[in-house]
Amino acid sequence: MSKGSPISPALLAARPAPPAAPARETAAAPVVPVSAVRGSNAVVAPTEMLGSAAIVRSLEELGVDDVFGLPGGAILPTYDPLLASTKLRHILVRHEQGAGHAAQGYAMVTGRPGVCIVTSGPGATNLVTAIADAHMDSVPMVAITGQVSSAFIGSDAFQEADIVGITMPITKHSYLVTKAQDIPRVLAEAFHIATTGRPGPVLVDIAKDAQQSTMIFSWPPKVDIPGYRPVMRGHSKQVREAARLISGSQRPVFYVGGGVVKGHASAELKELAELVGAPVVTTLMARGVFPDSHDQHVGMPGMHGSVSAVTALQQADLLITLGARFDDRVTGVLSSFAPNAKVIHADIDPAEISKNRTADVPIVGSVKEIIPELTAAVRESFGTQERPDISAWWRTINHLRETYPVGFTQPDDGLSAPQQVIKRIGELTGPEGVFVSGVGQHQMWAAQFIQYERPHAWLNSGGLGTMGYSVPAAMGAKVGNPDRVVWAIDGDGCFQMTNQELATCVINNIPIKVAVINNSSLGMVRQWQTLFYEGRYSNTDLNTGHDTVRVPDFVKLADAYGCVGLRCERDEDIDATIQQALAINDRPVVIDFVVSRDSMVWPMVPSGVSNDLIQIARNMTPTWEQED
Repeated sequence: MSKGSPISPALLAARPAPPAAPARETAAAPVVPVSAVRGSNAVVAPTEMLGSAAIVRSLEELGVDDVFGLPGGAILPTYDPLLASTKLRHILVRHEQGAGHAAQGYAMVTGRPGVCIVTSGPGATNLVTAIADAHMDSVPMVAITGQVSSAFIGSDAFQEADIVGITMPITKHSYLVTKAQDIPRVLAEAFHIATTGRPGPVLVDIAKDAQQSTMIFSWPPKVDIPGYRPVMRGHSKQVREAARLISGSQRPVFYVGGGVVKGHASAELKELAELVGAPVVTTLMARGVFPDSHDQHVGMPGMHGSVSAVTALQQADLLITLGARFDDRVTGVLSSFAPNAKVIHADIDPAEISKNRTADVPIVGSVKEIIPELTAAVRESFGTQERPDISAWWRTINHLRETYPVGFTQPDDGLSAPQQVIKRIGELTGPEGVFVSGVGQHQMWAAQFIQYERPHAWLNSGGLGTMGYSVPAAMGAKVGNPDRVVWAIDGDGCFQMTNQELATCVINNIPIKVAVINNSSLGMVRQWQTLFYEGRYSNTDLNTGHDTVRVPDFVKLADAYGCVGLRCERDEDIDATIQQALAINDRPVVIDFVVSRDSMVWPMVPSGVSNDLIQIARNMTPTWEQED
């Protein structure tokens, strides 16, 4: 899968110097280039130091404040000068996967690259899931791993793993550094690659002898990566053609993906959407980039999207696709997706355009640049011809919104509805909070029942669907946004994969709040077993909830970690329990919300069928009657 402009992964960081440029015959006007090196670009005179010290100094000069990591033998030389740094806060995690997800959460709320540091072999391989997750969701991250000494590479030495080879398919670029002198340049390049074009993870694997060798450090290094030139501005002809299609459309829809969040183009999107006046759908990865409260927002599309959003895409005559990738969870059966729509597709990654759905108007570039250009072109077009009348389209959409709102029914087993719990967490916390979900039913409910009014308020593992993402990602988000309330909304299955990072939170004063939506099962798997496997519940009962042995008891577990542990088993206690958690800010809080295991996520488009067959409840589909 391509992520951004292609770069051939380097097995060795060293490379020959480029040939000298020919002399110009005439003097050109002076140009002050924007530095590709992050940070202040302070000039550091040549200074002798160890490679390990160069790693720390490079991170400081790159403007890094926080790193998440776990030491081991091959990275130990770097942890020595790290102890003396007054600029870097190192947060010791309890598992390397936690370091990676924490770096992701940090990056998602700050817009800055997350950084994690681990050792070789199993330390590096434990990081693979988080790297793959960041790759799928385009999260800027730099992962630094130690490696055995260069003389032992390839010999199956103790704790050796070819992490560069392992991660080549799931990074934007991977480096193996065997010479200390290459460290500053490689790290500067890594941060540049991770944060430009389509963001993503970059791995820097540094041999132990490179860390222990003496080198001459100077700053800033020269960053020149042949072949890596992300296109930022859209082609003006394509932008004008997109404006022409918009001006002639009777049923346009904005199909907005996570690329608009990563491109920090929320304000630009709002201006264009209000100018056009068309319905806006925001994907799972784009929740909050366009306010839920805005009249034009019609919901989230996809397998568990709203009827109004799914149907708007299906019945549209034009998709204005911004930073989205026509993911299978949005399109359903691709051949039946939006069958009568022309497609404008703007994305910074040229490999995504026409990969799944052919674009009638492809526009390669940054949405931050493209959207204002498109706004100007549409405004000009509207000024020279009559604007299309889309009132009939809005009558159809509004009828769907009013008739088929996203809702839920109360369980008949006397236990709380998980949707109600999550809804009240959102309402009592407010839109300034940050909500980080695990994967499964609770993820979909958190996307559906919390109202998102701003970007960077919603974090989840969308592309990879990683169980265990929530707690460490919430930890990283709280480090990046210490003044915001950060909730990890997790399932009882997901929570048991990475809850050891509660120790990290307690010791480092990172007071996240964890809502365990405890239905005592692997909920989404159980839902599929109910719907498609005739209720044969093979290996989905976790024994954590109501009327079970409660292994583990989440309240006792929280107490063992030094957190506040609460349990809520009745509807009438939901608000008071959430408010109690909101009032505690000196340590993490874990709430065991005991909920019904029979609650399901609706609406739902079953896998392998057209979006036209969306179900609002089991065996119930909408009535497709449109208003005149």
